[in-house]
Amino acid sequence: MLLIENTNKAICRILVDADSCPVKDIIIDLAANYGIEVIFIASMSHYSQHSQGFQWIYVDSLPQAVDMAISNLVQPGNVVVTQDYGLAAIILGKGGKVVSPRGKVFTCENIDLLLEQRNLEARIRKGGGRTKGPKALTKGDRQRFADNLIKIITAINQELPS
Repeated sequence: MLLIENTNKAICRILVDADSCPVKDIIIDLAANYGIEVIFIASMSHYSQHSQGFQWIYVDSLPQAVDMAISNLVQPGNVVVTQDYGLAAIILGKGGKVVSPRGKVFTCENIDLLLEQRNLEARIRKGGGRTKGPKALTKGDRQRFADNLIKIITAINQELPS
């Protein structure tokens, strides 16, 4: 468990692409510490017992159903936790902030390159080639995620009217 110090309460909301999110525990700790609303969105095929005190929304198991639910719920200034580049691009276009479970912060400046890399790798795989999959999540990735989520929350909090 990570120790996270809170100096002031942020008023924002975190939406989590929860189907394969390996950092739910960090999100729960941060949300409780900062008094932030969290909504976990998952497909019915990933239904399981979950933490009390947090809202869970379950959607059909159809492809992109979770992404559509998140994009419909997001508001400017919300934070979305996802590793999906396509969803990240949509959220950025709606004024949201996006961070991956590994702590990568998606921005308007880096999303186009990430989407192009994803497209290139998909074409390689479609042509019968192989691409590398993601590395195992490390302790450093988890700490980077926590650090960057705190930075995003702090920045949002500073932007809010007093």
